[in-house]
Amino acid sequence: MTRPPDRIFARIARRYDLLNRILSLGREQSWRRRGTTHLPPGRVLDLGSGTGAALPVLEGREVVALDPVPEMLALSPIRLRVVGVGERLPFADGTFDGVFSAYVFRNLTSVEQTLAEVARVLRPGGVAVVVDLARPRGRVAATLHRLGTAVVLPLAGLAAGAPREYWYLHRSLDSLPPPEEMFASGPLRLEALWRMGPLGFVYGAVLRR
Repeated sequence: MTRPPDRIFARIARRYDLLNRILSLGREQSWRRRGTTHLPPGRVLDLGSGTGAALPVLEGREVVALDPVPEMLALSPIRLRVVGVGERLPFADGTFDGVFSAYVFRNLTSVEQTLAEVARVLRPGGVAVVVDLARPRGRVAATLHRLGTAVVLPLAGLAAGAPREYWYLHRSLDSLPPPEEMFASGPLRLEALWRMGPLGFVYGAVLRR
């Protein structure tokens, strides 16, 4: 069954990375890189890999790309590519030394199921790193950010020829609790969490099995 977010990303696949660079003022890769410094060497699952934009910052590791959207994976330079979802990872227990996920968690059907699956496929002592967007902390900053994305993201959607799809991305920022709460309990231990970007609307989290 195709989920609404999957249809959105299938439609904008060829323009997705360019728009990300524009919307982040060219900083989206530096935010990924800060997260990947916490990953161990070895085999890493790039969860929600999309077009494989994270490959340069995962250099030196054996990377397996997983994404639910074939149109995105078809554009990826990563050799090992699997169509699948985080809630049902098609891998054996303890397959990976690390799991990396960037700008994906707010689009998941179930964060709880995905974290359980990530814990299952990680070896003992393995590390998961999540980088994503969230509303800033504090009522005033969150309100300003919400007003800003209500304007900027639909305009980006117009540039991509998909205004309704980018309105969905605006709404997705309110779909989950703050990361400080979301990762506080579960099958993985929260080892570190930091905020980045203007008003702190980007976060990184390190989770250990």
